[in-house]
Amino acid sequence: MRRTLALTAIAASIALVSATSLAQARDQIRIVGSSTIFPLTTKVAEYFAKTTNAPAPVVESTGSGGGFKLFCGGIGEEYPDIVDASRQITGSETAICAANSVNNISEIKIGYDGIVLLGSHDAPAMALSARQLFLALARTIPVKGASVPNPNEKWSDIDPSLPDLKIRVYGPPPTSGTRDLMGQLLLDKGCATFSDIASLESSDPDSFRLLCRTLREDGAYIQAGENDRLVISKLEKDPTSYGVMGFNNLDRNRDRLQGIPIDGIEPDYDTILDGSYSGSRPLYLYIKDDHQQLVQSLGDFVSTYVSDAVIGDEGLLADNGLVPLTADERKETHAQAAKFAGN
Repeated sequence: MRRTLALTAIAASIALVSATSLAQARDQIRIVGSSTIFPLTTKVAEYFAKTTNAPAPVVESTGSGGGFKLFCGGIGEEYPDIVDASRQITGSETAICAANSVNNISEIKIGYDGIVLLGSHDAPAMALSARQLFLALARTIPVKGASVPNPNEKWSDIDPSLPDLKIRVYGPPPTSGTRDLMGQLLLDKGCATFSDIASLESSDPDSFRLLCRTLREDGAYIQAGENDRLVISKLEKDPTSYGVMGFNNLDRNRDRLQGIPIDGIEPDYDTILDGSYSGSRPLYLYIKDDHQQLVQSLGDFVSTYVSDAVIGDEGLLADNGLVPLTADERKETHAQAAKFAGN
């Protein structure tokens, strides 16, 4: 009996020490994720520190996929608290989280963005169809019923009305949500204009995705990492090149950059919000609920991020390229974030 009581007391002490360690492990929130949302979340982190006197969160640009990999690694001070993502978490990522005891996750939509092809103001203006974009960037394309290595070296090889310039597009790596959705929203659409490939979408979706989303590796498409500022600098130095990035990069740099219309639709606030621009997408925060005990300011930060002062129509992020949610969507976001209030 005494032995049982002693063991119980020891276990209780260990649990108390563990809980205390967890609560005091960090005084800074750690955020990883999308390079597109990185400048937005950095703004929120600075605003949060100024308005609450809490330490500014540490924000890292890892790409959405890279962010989920780190986030799903486990519970504890060495793992991130939040992923800011330019796409939803996948089933396989959720399974990895669950395998590492990351089970209590909140998904909160914060606004909209678009995947845009852009160039410097000195780049030749052009308008593309989704089909032409696919023909420019895909590793293989259909020619006379066969799938062949992409022979298009210049934009004018695709259509004589396009610039007589070598195809050179800087874009995100495979770890990026922008890369994922460029394939899903833009390349798939262009790929499906070829009837032979379109039929695969329902009969053999894996082959369809492989054909449509596998990008060139011959120098026409250049993986540029997760540093959007570096890409913008490259576009300015080489006005014959273009880049694939989030809309907020265009919106924040309209004095330096131009957006390329896709299927006759310009990327702007209205076309992204109403979905008429085919590259439009929602943006998300994923919060590790169990880390509210790890970082005491986590709840306050989430409440700040979803406030009208930050994501509202006249909020901080609307001035930095975020397309705000509708009023009804914002109510839903506030409801989802309510459990963090006061924590």
